[in-house]
Amino acid sequence: MNNTRIDWCDSTWNPVTGCKGGCDYCYARSIANRFGGWTTGGVKTTQNFFSDPPVLDSPLLLERKSGKAVKAPYPFAFTPTFHRYRLEEPLKKRKGQNIFVGSMADLFGRWVPTKWIVEVLDICREAPQHNYLFLTKFPERYAELDHMALLPHEENFWYGATTTNVDQMEWAADSIGNLPKSCNTFLSIEPLVEDITCSIGWLSSMIQSSVPYFKWIIIGAMTGPGSESRQPCREWVEKIVEDAKNELSPFYPIPVFMKDNPRKVWGRDLIQEFPEKLEAQG
Repeated sequence: MNNTRIDWCDSTWNPVTGCKGGCDYCYARSIANRFGGWTTGGVKTTQNFFSDPPVLDSPLLLERKSGKAVKAPYPFAFTPTFHRYRLEEPLKKRKGQNIFVGSMADLFGRWVPTKWIVEVLDICREAPQHNYLFLTKFPERYAELDHMALLPHEENFWYGATTTNVDQMEWAADSIGNLPKSCNTFLSIEPLVEDITCSIGWLSSMIQSSVPYFKWIIIGAMTGPGSESRQPCREWVEKIVEDAKNELSPFYPIPVFMKDNPRKVWGRDLIQEFPEKLEAQG
């Protein structure tokens, strides 16, 4: 596990890296491509000479310019890879943490074998002192795994959906709605690049249905090249916060966590709330 600058968790854990989603705003892809590679025969490469998809029971090494060999974090760049040797990392941390699982992957992507996911979830169950937070662009897979009785319902498992627009928001709400109400669910709106509340009132529609809703909302702005022209309007953020504090919500008030990057449009006093179940670790 690694310390992280991600301000809504304590650490990240990446037993799986890489993704085939092709998202426009993916920070992980640029990091993996920049720092990817491993050394074989004195030559650096990102080629996979192993199984397809690659499964590593021990780390590959990357030789630095200094001649020092280190564990290669992304040996095949952004190719989905199962680093099985990383599985026991949560077991080595006795103090509970809020762990973002798969910050450099989409663990629930369609291309990820179910057996990989099961191995990760099994380890999570073996280290119940931690809270585990998952994010995916494919939240329907949560329900599929639950239908197969493979998705844990323990209160330290948090299943999140990532969205950047109205269509993704509505898909996430529908998919999360297929989970039991006992499951902890959350929403990450990052980057916020349009008014996601402008269509039918996303929270209002959920209130009138039987879905478990999101129990936490994270808001982030676009960063990196070109981000100056794609900053969210303050009004968009205000609408999300207003809906989250709607007294009609079954989880009123829904905690809202603003990452540091919307500060330009929101100001100094960022709202950075955690669900009660996560505050104890954070």
